[in-house]
Amino acid sequence: MQKVTLFLIITALFFIAVSFRPVKKDKVHWLTVAELQAAYAKEPRPILVDVYTGWCGWCKVMDKETYSNEKVAAYINEHYYAVKLDAEQKDSLQWNGKKYGYNKLNKVNGLAVYLCYGQLSFPTTVFITALNAQPAPLAGYLKVKEIESPLKYFGEGAYKKQNFPEFNKSFTANW
Repeated sequence: MQKVTLFLIITALFFIAVSFRPVKKDKVHWLTVAELQAAYAKEPRPILVDVYTGWCGWCKVMDKETYSNEKVAAYINEHYYAVKLDAEQKDSLQWNGKKYGYNKLNKVNGLAVYLCYGQLSFPTTVFITALNAQPAPLAGYLKVKEIESPLKYFGEGAYKKQNFPEFNKSFTANW
């Protein structure tokens, strides 16, 4: 009888402990550039590229606070292909049929230069409507409330009908 009681108490404590664990937040499903190419070939959709470096403190804060936000992560996962791009990556990368290599003089990958129009600042969030479309880089750390508008502008296709300032005038934030 004591063994059964002990078993029930331990089982009850286990379930109580498990029920108080924090709910796992959605996380952005980051792809590599190569994975993006394959996914995009099957189903085209807008692309979000997080251009970062390993030494960038604001990049780490943006990962922790912005990209870890449940609403931001869920929206990105539903509407975009999300790519993490280390601007200092030394491997050659293929983007839309063109090869980008590492520039030893500038210590940066050519794809980062292309996506940011040569204005390298970290972090930079780049929105691209299609693989062959012009990149739209947004430099600097973006808080949750600051990233919502551009995410929805490109994610919902508003860019096809109006420019960003017009969209932003009538935009109502929900996050």
